Amino acid sequence: MIRIDNLVKSFGPSNAVDGISFDVPQGAFLVLVGPSGCGKSTMLRMLAGLEQPTSGTVTFGEKVVSDGAKGWTIDPAQRDTGLVFQSYALWPHMTVAGNVDWPLKVAGMGKPERQARVTEVLKMLGIEALAARYPNEISGGQQQRVAIARMIAPRPSILLFDEPLSNLDAKLRVEMRTELLRVHRATGATSVYVTHDQVEAMTMATHVAVLNKGRVEQFGTPEELVQNPATAFVATFVGTPPANLVPISILPAARRGGLPPDGLAMYRPEDIGVSEVPDATTVAMDFAEASPVAGRTMLTGISGALRITAVVDAKPRLTVGDQVHFVLPETPAALFAPSGERLS
Repeated sequence: MIRIDNLVKSFGPSNAVDGISFDVPQGAFLVLVGPSGCGKSTMLRMLAGLEQPTSGTVTFGEKVVSDGAKGWTIDPAQRDTGLVFQSYALWPHMTVAGNVDWPLKVAGMGKPERQARVTEVLKMLGIEALAARYPNEISGGQQQRVAIARMIAPRPSILLFDEPLSNLDAKLRVEMRTELLRVHRATGATSVYVTHDQVEAMTMATHVAVLNKGRVEQFGTPEELVQNPATAFVATFVGTPPANLVPISILPAARRGGLPPDGLAMYRPEDIGVSEVPDATTVAMDFAEASPVAGRTMLTGISGALRITAVVDAKPRLTVGDQVHFVLPETPAALFAPSGERLS
């Protein structure tokens, strides 16, 4: 449904998006995830038609909607897309029903059909009782639902979300994730969702593009990214908690056999144990924190810039600053070069 081909967006001498290419299947829920400044919002704005590419193309179905080399882009209103911003951007002088009705009116839909569609989407989002209220009379979560209802009312084939949950509290974010997925399934549209929160990415997506410094580090399903990270960046960015990368040079002698002298060894938190006493398989670190997770304990130690996290059955009796001994598996789950490329 969406094809991105060697897309570049430059601002002055730097590229916010630097040669990105991927295909998004019809009906997919793609999440663009990465740290601040990685280019994900710029990507979404180019999909929406709010930014023109410096080079490369964007294709929806069989139709090219942006071509950087030719210097043209189809107007946002002609792209058959819907967009929800982080700020919701509701019209304050219009009621909830008026906000949802407006894009239908602009599209030339007749009044009876518009009224029926407004009622339908408000009911779909569970906010039909708010139809006569104004945005300043409803909560943030309700405003978000109105913004989503306004987006899907014209039945766009592509839904675009720019960090739509970042202004909500933690509990409401979880509830709205479920709501957004329900809306996605109900509409059958192809969705592209931008977030810096990898938990959102991994719980919502059918496909994930991990961005870093304007490039795609890896594109795939959430399972592929967790089980087979292509780069050191992906390994330490996805997963809850993410994988540990330990310099091979500091591994215990009993764990360095057969490994290259430099590079990084990946160990999954659930594969690391904790011992009360050091031996030939342990790495000693300063205890930093422990927190419960799904009936187990996530325990973290630090040593300089290195952090190791293990998921263990019982929380050791430690206080911050105590020494903790992590027991590493005999074989790392993966190896990465010092530059980040995966070796095995």
